[in-house]
Amino acid sequence: MSLYRRKDSPFWWVKLPAIEGELKPVQLSSGTANRRDAQRYHDKLLADRWKQDKLGTKPRYTWEDATEKWLQESSHKRTLAMDVAIFAWFTRYLGGKELSEITRPMIDELKARRGKGVSAATVNRYMALLRAVLRRACFDWEWLDRVPKISMMRVTNERIRSLSQAEYLRLLDQLPGHLRDMAVFSVATGLRKSNVTRLQWSQVSLERMHLWIPADQHKNGKAHSVPLNCAAMEVLLRRSGDHPTHVFVYEGNPIGQVNTKAWRAALERAGIKNFRWHDLRHTFATWHREAGTPTHELQMLGGWKSASMVERYAHVAPQGLQAAASRLDNLMAVTR
Repeated sequence: MSLYRRKDSPFWWVKLPAIEGELKPVQLSSGTANRRDAQRYHDKLLADRWKQDKLGTKPRYTWEDATEKWLQESSHKRTLAMDVAIFAWFTRYLGGKELSEITRPMIDELKARRGKGVSAATVNRYMALLRAVLRRACFDWEWLDRVPKISMMRVTNERIRSLSQAEYLRLLDQLPGHLRDMAVFSVATGLRKSNVTRLQWSQVSLERMHLWIPADQHKNGKAHSVPLNCAAMEVLLRRSGDHPTHVFVYEGNPIGQVNTKAWRAALERAGIKNFRWHDLRHTFATWHREAGTPTHELQMLGGWKSASMVERYAHVAPQGLQAAASRLDNLMAVTR
């Protein structure tokens, strides 16, 4: 039985001997750098484990216990930072609560709170992680007897906002140079915002007119190869030499944010409403479909994980389907 410090943590840690049913001692963070508070945590944990071992009392686990164990087991996840951020939001309301106290009405209230001002897809990401933690606590860790039902919000993919060519030109006229180049590059390549802002010269081959996004930086978890068209090449050649490592910089520093006052002001001056930076990617996909790019090619160009995600743009290119339908005209002429 002891309290100890670890080099990789600012907190005191607790180590207690294994009890019946356990194969090894328990080692847990106390969650505090204050030794007195850590001692209280140690003593309570020791007492709870004695009751569990001698009296058969089932231990009680808190929300913090569950999130800590989840993060320990999920250290390999590419989206771990997102999990941490989501847990931080939930902890504002679930902090200190035992897992058995998290009920369906409480979850419904949290879903309503999270739903204010954000999309249904965002709410579902939060609820899906909460459900995954509670299910693991029940079925893997055996900390819970049952998992309350957590329903997801209905998500529609109806919102596909893209720029017309006239809007695109008006926007470019209003953007400052660094954002203008990034917007042109985004429409030319279809890259997501983070892949544009984090793009480094080591990922680019001007000679081969090609760039690549590593798997750990790509949303679908796979490396993404991007052929560069003339519009993208013009931007890269214009930016060449501005910075030793990063492609897009402003006043000598890599650009981290694009949803800035300058971006919003340019949209307002250009008379463009209901438009986000991510909609530049929708513009890329929409224009490709209007130009006749087939689904499998667009999927590879944009790095979508499945063809169904690309089919959202099928309706914007009816002329392409008309051309496909017309291929039977010559064969069927004999029947008319």
